[in-house]
Order: sequence, then C-alpha cells, then structure tokens
Amino acid sequence: MDTWLIIVIIVAVLLVLALVALMSRKGRERKHEANRQEAREIRRGADVDRAQADQTRAEADVQAAEARRKEAQARERAADADAKQREARERHLEAARLDPDVDEKEAAEQYDQEQARRQGVTSPGYGDSDEGGGDRVEHYERTETPDVERERVYEQDDRGDVVRDEERERPR
Repeated sequence: MDTWLIIVIIVAVLLVLALVALMSRKGRERKHEANRQEAREIRRGADVDRAQADQTRAEADVQAAEARRKEAQARERAADADAKQREARERHLEAARLDPDVDEKEAAEQYDQEQARRQGVTSPGYGDSDEGGGDRVEHYERTETPDVERERVYEQDDRGDVVRDEERERPR
C-alpha cells in the first residue's frame, strides 16, 4: 500500500472519531439542556404548590382566628346573660322581700326552679341550697374548634361569686 493511502485512511479514521466525539458531546448537551428545562418546570410547579400551601395555611389561620373571636364573643355574651340573670334574680328577691304576702325563701326557690326549667337544667344543685346554706348556680359550656374541644364548668354562689371554675381542653 502506498504511504499516501495509509495517511488518508488514518486521517479519515481520525475525522470519523472526531465527528463521533462531537456528536456525542452535542447529544449530551441536548440531554443536559432537556434535564435543565425539566428541572425548571418542576421548580416552578413546586413554587406554585408552596404558594398554594401558604395561601391555604393563611386561610386556615384566618378561620381559626375568626373561630376564637366568635368563641370569645359567645363567652362574653354568656357572661352578660349570667350577669343579667343574677340581676333579675336579685330584683325578684327584692320584690319578694318587700311583699308582705310572699315568703322570700319560697320565692327564691320558685324562681330558681323556673330558671332551671327554662334553661333545661335538670341537674340537682341548680338553685338548690347546699350544706353551706347559700344558693349555688352551676354553668356548663362546651365549645369545639377544629383543633380543640373545650369544656368549662363553673359554679356561682347566691352573690354571684365564682366558687368553682374548671376548664378542660382535649386536642382533636
């Protein structure tokens, strides 16, 4: 074989090898670019998911705050109602003290029994005298939020002073 033919074959082989290496590198670059593009799309999707999660969390926080506000309002209204109830009871008892035809103790018992019947309280002790000699009124509240279940029992004596106040919370 001639030397020039060998040189042409070697140059052709080197050109083919260079072409294969170049094509391989271009293929890898295209694959890397495709992977980069896919990663960008996944990141955008993750950012959207995170934004939606943040929005959902914020909405849940707003709802929880609203529930707490409503619960506080309900407790305030219940306290106002209790105060008005005590005031009404005191006025009835005052009227009974002034009326010579009415026994004050009987009027108090009758008033307390009527209140118990109106409020659906059937437990003994509502308006009944205990061993200490004073009238006591027991109140029961139960509230629920998505996170916590609360029960509150408190008892007041005939002057409206709280003699027992128990509150229990149970996570849901």
